Amino acid sequence: MPKHTVFVCKSCHRSSEKRPENPPFDGTILLDKINTLCNEKFPNDDIEIQPVGCLWACNHGCVVSVASPDKPTYLFVNLTPEESATALLDFMQLYIKSDKGNIVWKQLPEILQSAIFAQIPPPNNS
Repeated sequence: MPKHTVFVCKSCHRSSEKRPENPPFDGTILLDKINTLCNEKFPNDDIEIQPVGCLWACNHGCVVSVASPDKPTYLFVNLTPEESATALLDFMQLYIKSDKGNIVWKQLPEILQSAIFAQIPPPNNS
C-alpha cells in the first residue's frame, strides 16, 4: 500500500499575531501534536509526517498538505495548532480508506470545512 504523506509547514504562524521572537512557531506546535496523535491512531505506519520549511502560504496561518500517489492532494490553511491535529488525523482516516482519495466536503471534520483551500488532482488523472 502506498504511503500517505502529511506535509506540515514548520514556520507557519497566525498572521493576526506577531511572530514570536523565540519560536516554536504555530506550525511546529501543530507538527508536534500531529506526530504524537499519529503514533496513537496509526501504529502501522500508514502515514508519513514530513515537516517542511515553508509551504508558501504565509498569509494563511498554519498550512498542511496531504498527498498520496494516484490520489488528489489537499491543501488546508488557517489551521490552529490547538484544534487541528485531531481533525487532520480524522481526515487521514477517510483519505486512506478511500480508493481514489476523493472526500465529500460534508464528510470533512467541521474545522477543516472552512480550512480546505485546494484539492489538486493526481498527475495521471485520466
